[in-house]
Amino acid sequence: MKKNWLLNACLVPVLLLSACGTESSSGEERKQGGVGGTLEFYTSQPDEDVTKLIEGFNKKYPDVEVKAFRSGTEEVVGKVQAEKRAGDVKADVMLVADSVTFEKLKEQDLLLSYKSKEIEHIPDDFVDDDYMYTGTKMMATVLAVNTTHVKDPTETWSVLTDKKTKGKAVMPSPLYSGAAAYNVGVMSRQKKLNWNFFDELKKNDMTVVQGNGAALKAVASGQKDYGLVVDYLALRAKKEGSPIELIYPKEGVPVITEPVGIMEGTKNEKAAKAFVDYILSEEGQKLSANLGYAPIRQEIEAPDGLKSMESIQILDSPLSELYKSREEDKERFKRIFGN
Repeated sequence: MKKNWLLNACLVPVLLLSACGTESSSGEERKQGGVGGTLEFYTSQPDEDVTKLIEGFNKKYPDVEVKAFRSGTEEVVGKVQAEKRAGDVKADVMLVADSVTFEKLKEQDLLLSYKSKEIEHIPDDFVDDDYMYTGTKMMATVLAVNTTHVKDPTETWSVLTDKKTKGKAVMPSPLYSGAAAYNVGVMSRQKKLNWNFFDELKKNDMTVVQGNGAALKAVASGQKDYGLVVDYLALRAKKEGSPIELIYPKEGVPVITEPVGIMEGTKNEKAAKAFVDYILSEEGQKLSANLGYAPIRQEIEAPDGLKSMESIQILDSPLSELYKSREEDKERFKRIFGN
């Protein structure tokens, strides 16, 4: 079994994007091997990042019209499941938070096996054995701290259960966020944390919001002192001037890789494969780094302010166990915190 170094963001409405090339369609399609048509892209990435990803892709493939549906991982998957029940899955490509989600899609025969030419540049740990999905970046969940209120932050998860922080912390819900669901699965299986940690969070009046974006906003605005947030969002807010500091707790942090996969029933396989290739390519990975993510390709440097995976302790748990217990974990979380 491969190491599961595999880790969402906030709710925004459906996003519809399209792009048209300025060159002649026939000339560009010959240049790009006849790649054109419409591509349905379902994702949990922030809308501004989706926009820039599609813009980058369309510079290379101007004759592909990309239509993107964006929401939290759980809602994106819920949409696909509803389409499956109706007998018409519209998505061509999906990119959401974590590998556990893709394992479920794989079991349901919803994914197309595709060994991208770019996989040779991706560490084996982040590639599915059957080439159903591949990690696209590395994101750790950290403590985002409001530096206006907290002058000497404690580098441990236990600060969230301290009476001094009662009612002063926020986290995203695993019922909406794929990253949060992954965090709950991994952290509840650590000897030094386990489910007692979440019981203590409830006793300490932890606020639960929908996604990482909402959690970050609460910390950046000063409504809360601490938040469990994916590192790239916290770093982005810090660089934009918010009073935010990133803390990688010494006990370790969960890490996701936001995998990408092609849906089995894709109506535009050629464009879907080109889109996956672009995301994993050197060009696509540099775009990812410019947006503030730690790229999956090791030859491309992570943005300043993010710790490398080699310099932090990673909290992990067997993928098969996380997959089998995902719904049970969410139900247990719901019993502790409510809906």
